Amino acid sequence: MDSKERARRCAHYAMEKKGYNIRILEIGRLSDLADFLVFVSGNSDRQVQAIAEAVRLGLKRNEGTPPLAVEGMREGRWVLIDYGDVMVHVFQQPVRDFYDLEGMWSEAAEVPSSDRRENRGEKSAGRQ
Repeated sequence: MDSKERARRCAHYAMEKKGYNIRILEIGRLSDLADFLVFVSGNSDRQVQAIAEAVRLGLKRNEGTPPLAVEGMREGRWVLIDYGDVMVHVFQQPVRDFYDLEGMWSEAAEVPSSDRRENRGEKSAGRQ
């Protein structure tokens, strides 16, 4: 699976747990950090944890891809899942707004996921 498809699969698994305001940014031409960043919001620490776990397990079980690292799962305010070529950030929306990582990558191209329903969350009034 290529990096773009991995990013889309991450977005799909996040959407299955009602993650919202999902964005995929292609940063490979701007940085060596990763090829794609996936941003997802959840409403509570438990939902953030559930979204992150769904992404982790979905890629591991269905795609055979375990993450290189997972940070922040215990707190559930901001979970980072690192796949090397794809980094997934699952936030509570206030934390996402505060750190504004997407603003840091404003020059990055946004990649549509294969399923655009991910932006229909109940609190999707934020950036889309």
